[in-house]
Amino acid sequence: MAAMVSRSAIVEFARFLSVGGVAAAGNLVSRYFLDLVMPFEVAVVLAYMVGMVVGFILFRNTLFKGYAVDARLIMRFIWVNLFGAALAWAISSILARHALPLIGWTWHPFEIAHLCGVAAPAITSCFLHKHYTFARS
Repeated sequence: MAAMVSRSAIVEFARFLSVGGVAAAGNLVSRYFLDLVMPFEVAVVLAYMVGMVVGFILFRNTLFKGYAVDARLIMRFIWVNLFGAALAWAISSILARHALPLIGWTWHPFEIAHLCGVAAPAITSCFLHKHYTFARS
């Protein structure tokens, strides 16, 4: 029998996605402007950093209130986001440079690739931030 997911877990994940969506928007918008002065893959990494800073501020002030900002918390947040950044970079790059051209996709291929790359780590980031970054000791 399939495991039941509680209503509170669904609401919590929806809140995480909402807050993460704002951080993702910062990521996507900054990548658009960074693209004007650097290669796509470099822009993706730097834009992820912008989204990471926005995300840290928003997550700490909305979903994970009451946590002292210390070196341990910041390092855990960075580790989780390095995993997310690597995943976003790989998916964005593979889609933009290989997969989308292969299927003849021409409508905003870099934007679509980057959007998919940014969305990819949503579930793992939610789980890792809840149970690792912001876990109560």
